[in-house]
Amino acid sequence: MYRNLPPLSAVRVFEAAARHGSFTRAADELGMTQAAVSYQIKALEERVGAPLFLRRPRQVELTETGLRLAAASTQALDVLSAAFGTMRDDVAGKLTISTVPTLATNWLAPRLGLFQLANPSIAVRLETSPRYVDFSREDVDVAIRVGTGNWPGLVAHPLLPTIFTPMLSPELAASIGGINEPADLLRLPILTPTDPWWAQWLTAAGVSPEGLKGRPQNEMGSQANEARAAIAGQGVAILTPFFFTSELASGRLIQPFDLLWEDKACFWLVYPQGRRNLPKISAFRSWILAEAAASQSD
Repeated sequence: MYRNLPPLSAVRVFEAAARHGSFTRAADELGMTQAAVSYQIKALEERVGAPLFLRRPRQVELTETGLRLAAASTQALDVLSAAFGTMRDDVAGKLTISTVPTLATNWLAPRLGLFQLANPSIAVRLETSPRYVDFSREDVDVAIRVGTGNWPGLVAHPLLPTIFTPMLSPELAASIGGINEPADLLRLPILTPTDPWWAQWLTAAGVSPEGLKGRPQNEMGSQANEARAAIAGQGVAILTPFFFTSELASGRLIQPFDLLWEDKACFWLVYPQGRRNLPKISAFRSWILAEAAASQSD
């Protein structure tokens, strides 16, 4: 619906002049010259079609029309000020994080309570998705991405490496008398054998990846799903150890070899350059970088 409204700047000037009963004090409040205040009010009077002030020596006085408009202007500006204040507080107090599912479930979510204890005024909303979010189109403040850190227009901080190693249930290992050497893994079902991590790790372990060929082309979709399948004894998974510390500690999964291999890509904290100084992003950045460093030194 079209609204035939005067410029907001003119309304602000008029409201200040009416409240102070002075063009000079209105100019001081708004950081303008008195001549600029007079110009804006004159333009508003021309739009209304009637004088809003009676100009007297050293003072101004509202006309009857001015009195009616002053009350409405003050009320309208108060409503706008309250609305913008509420939105500003809401934006400042809510942090939306987008990240990949496994990191969210197995690493970030268990730690977020610590961030909220340290920052009780910031409410956290966690979104999980394997895709890259578009900061210009989506209501997301920060994201955790996997890659090499080269995203134009974004600030990127290295967070966690993508290290990996085979894991399986102790029952599955016992089914072939134990895992004594890396080649023993190929005697068992391999979950997602097309995952390039498998070929990299086997090669590093001195085992030909040819043994992966001809297997069912299963794909679990995420490390979290692979870990659940491995715990159920369905096969050997290739996983990132610090995502599954509780499963390893409880014995639901075992890591038969100390050999860890690292992919060129890693996890990065990213956000638009223009938001780098927002207090909520600054607080989260400091916290998560410290958490990431601590989790790798454990």
